[in-house]
Amino acid sequence: MTDRRFTPVTGTQMPRYAGAATLMRLPLVLPGSSDWDDVQIGLFGIPWDGGTTNRPGARQGPRQVRDASTMVRNVNRATGVNPFALCRCADLGDSPVNPADLADSMLRIERFVDGVCTSGIVPLFVGGDHLSTLPVMRAISKHVGPVGMVHIDAHTDTWDSYFDGQKYTHGTPFRRAIEEGILDPKRTVQIGIRGALYADGDDRWGRDQGIRVIDFDEYKRLGVEQVLRETRARVGSQATYVSFDIDVLDPAYAPGTGTPEIGGMTTFEAQSLIRGLEGIKCVGADVVEVSPPFDTSGNTALAAATLMFEILCVAAGTVSKANS
Repeated sequence: MTDRRFTPVTGTQMPRYAGAATLMRLPLVLPGSSDWDDVQIGLFGIPWDGGTTNRPGARQGPRQVRDASTMVRNVNRATGVNPFALCRCADLGDSPVNPADLADSMLRIERFVDGVCTSGIVPLFVGGDHLSTLPVMRAISKHVGPVGMVHIDAHTDTWDSYFDGQKYTHGTPFRRAIEEGILDPKRTVQIGIRGALYADGDDRWGRDQGIRVIDFDEYKRLGVEQVLRETRARVGSQATYVSFDIDVLDPAYAPGTGTPEIGGMTTFEAQSLIRGLEGIKCVGADVVEVSPPFDTSGNTALAAATLMFEILCVAAGTVSKANS
């Protein structure tokens, strides 16, 4: 039975351009509030881009995605899933960050998400640059151990360092996660990778660790169904994180991002891919790298909000199954 405390405000009662802008028009439930312990999936923002090496602005992503997410409705037309009927969801606000200190921001994010996980809440965040995912994974792994990952992105984000040894950027989070033992490379699939490299072999390290890298050319050759079969077999029934970088979309659909690469996915291809993840054990997820200053139309934020809803449908299936 649907808990009305966690039901999104409907556009038939309050116009979508009116009211407080929360993620998917869900109630805002902050740490310490009376409803906190009843939340099962927590949506929140990480307004931080301290790891960005190219075009900044992803710190402003969560605020614009909140606004765009007023277009989300309750039922997924393609799958029939109503995530708000399956489990109790809420907007948890934003993780604390420190825009002047990278290391301190990562500690603040990890502490916030650790509190989310300690309360039994599955975290789903919107960023923010991709380095934000590393402290989130650190927190999740404290509770479930090393995770597998479905990583949908134009870039592998497994580079070692930038600028004479800087180990923490939005291009390095998953190398660090593997080195720290919180990400299992043999249960990791990266989909949509494309774009030129700095040097031959730049993406070899991840493959050598056991990551299955499906670049976009191979994705198009195999087709979404074969890619999904392989992905589901790779992650299995164990704890899996879903990370979606908006730059996997072609810039025609999502120009508002830090490192755009032409020749990418359509929004429909991305929706189809995420829908096919139904049934995996999703213990956390994100949509990252939305940079509003580079898209005055707001289309990038709308894509991010809609794809976040698609991921929420997958996560809600996990929570519902665990509680049945």
